[in-house]
Amino acid sequence: MRIGLLQCDDVAPELRERHGNYPAMFERLFTSVDPTLEFRVWRCLDGEIPDAPEAVDAWLTTGSRFGVNDGLAWVADLEAFVRRLWATGKPLVGICFGHQLIARALGGEVVKSARGWGVGMSFNRVTGRAEWMEPWQEGLDLVVSHQDQVATPPEGARVLAGSDFCPVYLMQVGETFLGVQGHPEFAKPYSADLMALRRDQVGAQRVREGMASLHAPVDDALMARWILAFLRRALDARGRS
Repeated sequence: MRIGLLQCDDVAPELRERHGNYPAMFERLFTSVDPTLEFRVWRCLDGEIPDAPEAVDAWLTTGSRFGVNDGLAWVADLEAFVRRLWATGKPLVGICFGHQLIARALGGEVVKSARGWGVGMSFNRVTGRAEWMEPWQEGLDLVVSHQDQVATPPEGARVLAGSDFCPVYLMQVGETFLGVQGHPEFAKPYSADLMALRRDQVGAQRVREGMASLHAPVDDALMARWILAFLRRALDARGRS
């Protein structure tokens, strides 16, 4: 499978030497599940928006420190590309910012959460069961780092997991789009360093809670398997249509 990675941010320079940049994080996670995957990166944050949905088999977005409501030109261009992917039936998985981008592009609503920052581990109830969610389990616990979140999913979306803090945590739209608020590509040491870097923004108490939460097990490998199973199922369905 050839995956196009829509890069929407860079790791902060002071953390990059230790943790690498986002494309390396994604490749490390997904090739640990399937070493045959091929990745091609578009630096969307620099205005490098793909020309053709058919350039790869499936698409994946990174997270971003920028917001879908910030009014940035490259975000608007990427949102238009997301609508092209939807119209042509190309599979897309959105991570964090990408999850929110899918919602906004297809008519949903994204807001800054009144509950404040979500950092460290998030603990979510799986409320739906799709065919690609194997092995299935009742919880989905991933690292997070966000203020914005999906308030209203797009029409026809199926919410599959959530929590009181983030009700629309995992959603499927049609047979080709999937969004998740968490970061399966984030390792716990990176989460800890990112919280420390953003302490003044996030707040000392929330960082303290987030650091403590990192002792919990994380479902990063499970989410990677679910994502790849979703993409394969979407591609198979598209091939039969």
